[in-house]
Amino acid sequence: MTDTTTSFITSTATVQVLIPTPLRTYTGGEAKVSASGGTVGEVIADLNARFPGIQDRICEDDGEIRRFVNVFVNGQNVRKLSGAATAVKDGDEIGVIPAMAGGAPA
Repeated sequence: MTDTTTSFITSTATVQVLIPTPLRTYTGGEAKVSASGGTVGEVIADLNARFPGIQDRICEDDGEIRRFVNVFVNGQNVRKLSGAATAVKDGDEIGVIPAMAGGAPA
């Protein structure tokens, strides 16, 4: 007898997202939240579904990461990978780091 069971691989992963202090107002003060998606962009969209407005702080209107925000997957800057299209897998950790500017001159 032949096994006709087909395996389907889901492209949705559950990841941990590290939320920087300035964006914690969106997450109710949570510094680390879980989210799902197959890419960084999908994970951010999932975050936005639960925490409305957070995506606008991280992404441009076209879905790409804002130039003054750095996003890392397991320590690797997504700008050096595929940007918002960077694939993620179960257990990955995504860090969102806003650029720092200003301060007193030296």
